[in-house]
Amino acid sequence: MNDNLRGFLRTYLSYEMADDTSGYLRPTLHSCNEAYVEAVRSGLRSILDDRSMSVDDYIAVTDVEFEDEKSLYRYLEDLYAYLFENAAQQPSPPA
Repeated sequence: MNDNLRGFLRTYLSYEMADDTSGYLRPTLHSCNEAYVEAVRSGLRSILDDRSMSVDDYIAVTDVEFEDEKSLYRYLEDLYAYLFENAAQQPSPPA
C-alpha cells in the first residue's frame, strides 16, 4: 500500500468517519491534485488486483473491522467503483 492510499484511508475512512456516506468523499478526493488522486487510485487498484491487504492490515490503518477478507474486498471494490467509476452510492462499512 502506498503512503497516499494509507493516508487517505486513515483520514477519510477511519472508524470515526467511515459511516459518513453523505457523498462528500468522491468530490473531496477529486479536489486534490491529480498526482495524489492517481496515487490513491493506483494503490487501491493494486490491492484489489493482488489481494495484498488482510483484514488485520485494514484494521491497523482504519480501526474498522471486517468479518473476513471476502467482505473487506467487496467493500473495497465498491469503494473503488464509487471513487473512480461513478457508482451512485458510497459503500458503508460493516455495522
